Order: sequence, then structure tokens, then C-alpha cells
Amino acid sequence: MAKEVALLGGGCFWCIEAVYRRVKGVSSAISGYAGGETEHPDYRAVCSGTTGHAEVVEVTFDPDVISFGEILDIFWVIHDPTTLNRQGADVGTQYRSVIYYQNDVQKAEAEAAIAEAQAGFSDPIVTELSPAPTFYPAEAYHQNYFDLNPQQGYCQVVIAPKVQKFMQTFREKLDV
Repeated sequence: MAKEVALLGGGCFWCIEAVYRRVKGVSSAISGYAGGETEHPDYRAVCSGTTGHAEVVEVTFDPDVISFGEILDIFWVIHDPTTLNRQGADVGTQYRSVIYYQNDVQKAEAEAAIAEAQAGFSDPIVTELSPAPTFYPAEAYHQNYFDLNPQQGYCQVVIAPKVQKFMQTFREKLDV
């Protein structure tokens, strides 16, 4: 079974990871950092805004079950791609909306997806589209954060509504 990788940023990586862990055809969703200048950054450095990295999730999926285009359909629903360097109260370049493409096919699909998704937004989509840089997995305590900390305030107020929205919008994509 062939696997593909999507590397996506859309605010706090806990939110993006929590959704993609629930998608049929996704074998892993790993929180991490990409797109900056510092090698092997840590959370504190990335949060300082000085490394240039975005919080991202490396989504490994089976294209026979879910396409890259369908991965992006979910992406547009679970974050606001029209806000530059922020998602809600999370502000800074590390929270930017970004699609890091793995190859020319993903680039073309992402360009088409951005154009198609724009019809659903009154403000322009500001999602960065760039070649995939080095991905650095985040510290272990960031992995599967939502499922391991469901009672934590941020999980209840910010992440849970995004997971619910995904579950209601994409019932057929749920990995149950």
C-alpha cells in the first residue's frame, strides 16, 4: 500500500493533528515544526517567533482511501485560511496557514484547491504554498495532545469544536 505525506499548518498543531487522527485512510498525524531557519527547533524557540518555523502536522495517508484533494477539503473547514499569521487568539508567524507540497502534483492540486476554496470565503485566502522543507517532530508531550488531555481548557474551548465541526461535516471520512 503506497503512502503519501501532506504537511499542513493551520494554527496550533494540536487542532490540526486532532482532526487528521480521526480521518479514514490517515495512518499518522505528527505535530511538528517546518519552514524556519533553525535546525532542530524546540517549542519555546518556535513560540518566540524568531525561528521562522510554523507549527505543522505531517499527515501520512493512503491515497487509495483518501486523496490529497480530500485532505485539503478538510483543511479549509478546520481553520481560517484568510487570517494572516493567526488563528483565533493564537497570533504569530508560527500559526500561519501553510501547505508545504511534496511534489509538482501536490503543488498543482493545492493551487487548484485554493482557487476552488476561495469561493467559500469573503476575504482572500492567505495560505502560504511552498515546497516541503525539513520537518522536525515536536516534543513527545505535544503528540496526540487532544486525546491525552481532553479536560484541559484549550482542548475543550478551541480544539473540541474543530473536531466536532469535522465530524459533522465529513461523517463519511471518519475512521471509526
